[in-house]
Amino acid sequence: MCVRQPTFIEFAVFVQSLGDDCEIQSKRSVEVYNVLPKIPLNARWARDGVTVAGGNGRGNALNQLYYPYGLYVDDDENVLIADWGNHRIVEWKPGATNGEVVAGGNGPGKQNNQLCSPRDVIVDKETDSLIICDWVNRRVVRWSRQIRTRGETIIDNIGCWGLTMDDQRSLYVADYEKHEVKRYRDGQRNGTVVAGGNGRGNRLNQLSYPSFISVDRNHTVYVTENGNPRVTKWAKDAKEGIVLASDPNNGNTLIQLFNPTGVLVDQLGTFYVADSGDNDRVMRWSSGATQGKVIAGGFGEGQQEDQLNSPMGLSFDRHGNLYVAEWGNNRVQRFSIESS
Repeated sequence: MCVRQPTFIEFAVFVQSLGDDCEIQSKRSVEVYNVLPKIPLNARWARDGVTVAGGNGRGNALNQLYYPYGLYVDDDENVLIADWGNHRIVEWKPGATNGEVVAGGNGPGKQNNQLCSPRDVIVDKETDSLIICDWVNRRVVRWSRQIRTRGETIIDNIGCWGLTMDDQRSLYVADYEKHEVKRYRDGQRNGTVVAGGNGRGNRLNQLSYPSFISVDRNHTVYVTENGNPRVTKWAKDAKEGIVLASDPNNGNTLIQLFNPTGVLVDQLGTFYVADSGDNDRVMRWSSGATQGKVIAGGFGEGQQEDQLNSPMGLSFDRHGNLYVAEWGNNRVQRFSIESS
């Protein structure tokens, strides 16, 4: 049986019930590093995906996931997943039938060995550590990949949903509550607003519940919003964003999005967006394009190899294979890039 993503109101009620177990700690800046994959303009991906994590129903066993959100594929093709409902980060090695808990997994809570509904995860290659959006705890934590027993709060008092990083090891965080994206450079404690920050809304200088983010090599930030069915990009030092894809009618044509979630941008300026809600697909928009192209899913909500159910986070491996975290199917699918 397929499961739908809860509405914002339903989700807020659920989160409120968890809030007493979570708290805020100290703040600190962070160094990170990211390299965008090189993907040809004429690239195509296999129609059928392969399950690389989960897919055994919703649960807390090591072969299961419970509403996965963000994910990150490292250089060794290990898949790191923000396992939201299990309050943990799990790592699935290539070909593995079980995941391994690498952060959290000690129940929902506020202690330094716990997470509370993590939303996103990336890898800081400089320190070989995970950077995690610990959403209900309203903090960003660093968790060593070598010493996995506890994390360290590096940013607090933030409604963190999505994370990304640029080639200068600056960290970008989407603040769901303040409707803004901030950049944290080395030595900064408070960060700098690089998108939104003018209250909730749909004007070009505003965001409405920003969720996932990506950044290109020019330090342009790409943002999806829970409150606006659109993808915007914000050039470095810009005061307003540029709408790349949007439609207020939440449709299913190639110029429309229903509920954009995960977003990635490659070195050619092509962006990829998970279109959740009724569309259950991943779309690709070339730089300057007026419409997108479906590259995964789009065959209705379901559990078949060519179907998706509430896609959330996206990631590429170093070969250009696409990984999709499915909230509704409690799995991660890999769609292999095909030779042109």
